[in-house]
Amino acid sequence: MATSTKRAKAGRRAGRPSGDDLDLRARLLDAAIAQFARVGIGATPLRAIASEAEVTPAMLHYYFGDKPRLVQALVEERLLPALAPLRVQLEQAGDDPRVLIETFVRGIGEVVARHPWLPPLWVREVLCDGGALREVLFAQAVPGVPQLLARRFAAAQADGRLNADLDPRLLVVSLVGLTLFPAAGAPIWRRAFGAEGLGPEAMLRHTLALLDRGTGAAGSGETA
Repeated sequence: MATSTKRAKAGRRAGRPSGDDLDLRARLLDAAIAQFARVGIGATPLRAIASEAEVTPAMLHYYFGDKPRLVQALVEERLLPALAPLRVQLEQAGDDPRVLIETFVRGIGEVVARHPWLPPLWVREVLCDGGALREVLFAQAVPGVPQLLARRFAAAQADGRLNADLDPRLLVVSLVGLTLFPAAGAPIWRRAFGAEGLGPEAMLRHTLALLDRGTGAAGSGETA
């Protein structure tokens, strides 16, 4: 591995990156996000990421420099693109609370299916005090989206289209809790209930049915 690493480094030239460069860079980002989701950004040394990717630490420095720049690359090239489609879907969903709720639940399900590292990374680096991505969430990832949803829910409530006992802000919190938390805790509850076969479609039906009873606004729960 050391020989091939030196050869890769020696063969890199100034100018547009080669396909091999891009592949290796993507592999390094994949290794970094796997480590960050598993043990946290602060607890992950660069050498652990290099080991995960089966390269030398020098190669990691070659592509990203230091750890802060690696984290920024991860945000720009993995986290933001993962969340961007959901933001667009919610902005275009209109004011019907049924559509908004179903769009959010289905959208999160699609994000998690494509990016299974997101729920554990979210728990470690957004929810926990001192998490490295908390400010990123507000400033770059979903700025204004919780407020947008809360305003639309409040308007629907004023029109009698949403349960009057709900707090529109806490409904947004509940949506996050009913989607990301079960995904992050899946290894625990699947083991506790012997439910290894309980997959995303079952989770989607359950969540929409639960919200339908509580809000009077969610979709039918069909997954067609």
